[in-house]
Amino acid sequence: MEEQKEYTIEEAEENFNNKDFMLQAIENKATWVLAYASEEILADKEVILKAVKVDGQTFYYASQELRDNKDIALEAINNKWLIIKYASKRLRGDKDIAITALNKNIKSAMYLTDEIKKDAEVDLLINPPTATE
Repeated sequence: MEEQKEYTIEEAEENFNNKDFMLQAIENKATWVLAYASEEILADKEVILKAVKVDGQTFYYASQELRDNKDIALEAINNKWLIIKYASKRLRGDKDIAITALNKNIKSAMYLTDEIKKDAEVDLLINPPTATE
């Protein structure tokens, strides 16, 4: 088995705007390097999509625009349901996002918009019928 490369904070700081460095670090499961990434890197769909597939928590670092990207949000939520709280309000009111999050953990309902909670399918996931009904 190939040994994982170790990354240093200094390397991450020096390469804050180096997309290739960031992609390689993410591939090596060193997603923490995004904490040092430039705004340009954090707005790069390829970088963020790759990161959230490795660690859903990295969605936190995504630019506002990418926090409103449905594909990226779905990947992040599939990886770590709690990260839904960092999705845009628009996406927290999206039926696909809501169903994905609720199927991961019912507690995600607290982050959904009131409007989407009124959707029949979403409401059924939040308030399933009891055996006595």
